[in-house]
Amino acid sequence: MPRYAAIDIGSNSVRMMAAEVLPGRPMETLAADREVTRLGLSVFRQGAVSRESMDFLCRALERMVAAYRKLDVVAVRAVATAAVRDASNQEEFLDRVSRTIGSPVEIISGTEEARLIHLGVETRWAHPNKTILIVDIGGGSAEIILSASGRMAEAFSQPLGSVRLTEAFLKHDPPTALELHQMEEYIEEKLAGPARRIGGRPCDRVIATSATPAALVCAVNRVPRARREKADRLRATAAQLRKLYRDLSQRDLARRRKVTGIGPRRAEIIVPGAAVLSRVLDDFRLPSLYYSVAGVRDGIIADLSARGVGRELTELSREQRQVVEQMAHRYGISLKHTRKVAALAHTLFESLAPLHKLPPYYGKLLEAGAHLHDIGHFVGDPGHHRHAQYIVVNSDMPGFTDQERSMIGNLCRHHRKSVPGSRHEQFQVMRAEERRAILLLIPLLRLADSLDRTHDQRVESLECQVRDANVVIYLRSTADTDLDQWAGERVAEVFEQVYERPLAVVRARR
Repeated sequence: MPRYAAIDIGSNSVRMMAAEVLPGRPMETLAADREVTRLGLSVFRQGAVSRESMDFLCRALERMVAAYRKLDVVAVRAVATAAVRDASNQEEFLDRVSRTIGSPVEIISGTEEARLIHLGVETRWAHPNKTILIVDIGGGSAEIILSASGRMAEAFSQPLGSVRLTEAFLKHDPPTALELHQMEEYIEEKLAGPARRIGGRPCDRVIATSATPAALVCAVNRVPRARREKADRLRATAAQLRKLYRDLSQRDLARRRKVTGIGPRRAEIIVPGAAVLSRVLDDFRLPSLYYSVAGVRDGIIADLSARGVGRELTELSREQRQVVEQMAHRYGISLKHTRKVAALAHTLFESLAPLHKLPPYYGKLLEAGAHLHDIGHFVGDPGHHRHAQYIVVNSDMPGFTDQERSMIGNLCRHHRKSVPGSRHEQFQVMRAEERRAILLLIPLLRLADSLDRTHDQRVESLECQVRDANVVIYLRSTADTDLDQWAGERVAEVFEQVYERPLAVVRARR
């Protein structure tokens, strides 16, 4: 059940998202926050992030960090984009903000920003067999990305952010005709290269991301700002955006704030954003676009998940694994069998995370139990599960606390026969959350052990499918696994008792 947090420190705002990523399921957002900081104002005026902006940002970050720390996230990635890329006081900024977050902050390039935006869009709204153009208009830069069959084919990062353009060109309210003309010429100049490179390619869809396109698409579709999440995947035509740009550029700030869908702060910088978005559609000769809520934060979390960051939290460290393997070997247990049981148990732990919802830490204890569950055979075959518990609890196991040895011993004790109950004293002395974890892990250890019943490692791998009413485990192998499958099916009763779902163990089709 990996949970990740992402922080995107942009030129106009800072955004945080914490999400849970489970195999085969859409990303589930657990917490999200956003604060307008306008870092870009001081950078684009004086060349550095001002002390006031930094103070305000750090206060917002303290709130955001407090929100995701409650969620047991396994990894955090914080990035800063255009304004900080241009700031002369980068080192001071990174030092202070990193200390506030408790994690390092990266200044990412425009290309990396584009990659994360693309990944975020593909995660939220995949287009596996289409060519799409993605346009992200931030406070300091605009990213233009061509995606072909889910892969980023081209990416451009141009200095066309709404805050940057407002500071550079628009000095009056409403803007003068000369100011608008100069800004439009600059936008045209910066879009010329991307338009030449990718403008002639057929495109199935244009997707715009970030808050400025959200406000514009809301305005076109008359979606109130308070319901902006409803704008996801709504459409706006090139003609509608041209008309909206002309209208907004002729209004002063007070009148722009009255436009449905455009908030009071966004109204201050909406005119350049509308100009850029309208010009992109015109220069690339595209009839319309769709808005997507996806962005850098989604891309960060998808990237952390794809790279398996935090996976090590569910696995024994090298030193811990050496301890349990040496211990298994000392008591005459086949390492081939224990390693296979440990691997199968780990797969079950990760695949069934939507059901057990245990923190990653418990995956380590399950792996240790998988290595040590049979060591009681050294004392005697009858009651070997009780002997295993005694050996584990009373052994010197460097790298494991007394409480961890107690939990591993309980897993060994109950890898067969009865499930723990009131008569099992060493189970009852544990804390309530530990007793619950042991109960949820026991069926997984029994399944993993049963699926190597022959001790020949015939089951090469397995796949779990969690459905509404039941759980199906598919075994993959080129060998005869009938005995392993039969043994796995015998665990179904205990599994259903604990998880309240029927379990089926079947052979996967080749």
